[in-house]
Amino acid sequence: MRHLTGHVCLVTTTAKDGSRNGLTATAVCSVSADPPTLLCSVYSQTACFNAIQQSDCFAVNVLADSDKALAERFSGPLHGEERFELGDWATLETGAPVLKSALASFDCKLIKTVNVNTHGILFGDILEVDISSSVRNPLLYAHGHYGQFVPHASEKQDDKNALSNQDYLKDNFS
Repeated sequence: MRHLTGHVCLVTTTAKDGSRNGLTATAVCSVSADPPTLLCSVYSQTACFNAIQQSDCFAVNVLADSDKALAERFSGPLHGEERFELGDWATLETGAPVLKSALASFDCKLIKTVNVNTHGILFGDILEVDISSSVRNPLLYAHGHYGQFVPHASEKQDDKNALSNQDYLKDNFS
């Protein structure tokens, strides 16, 4: 599995008692554009997994390469509210914590959980999206190390064909 490079996200939730919980995840992907749905695979023995099951909501916060400290904080020995002492946090529709500096935050209503061996695959309908207006590189994880994306030498960025964040939101969430 170490050969599967993944983008680094924080999966967060707010429990019914108001306490926040979260973890670092790399197994997150799009499922459907209509309706907008994503999935994330989470170890089912975590407090965060249990809190998501109880609250029926979660947020996926896509980290920038400058957010390595947050990724480590949410995957390390700290738990619960201690993890949220770093970063600037807000909430969207569901009340799950969203990182204001994230490349993108997807606020989701839990619609289904599929248990497979040690993990639960969480399916979420995306209710609200917050996309950063700044252009930054995503934080990646491979071979047990954090890193960043470097375009292949033969690739060229074509800004004329790039969809702006505002166009994307207008086309997909209005």
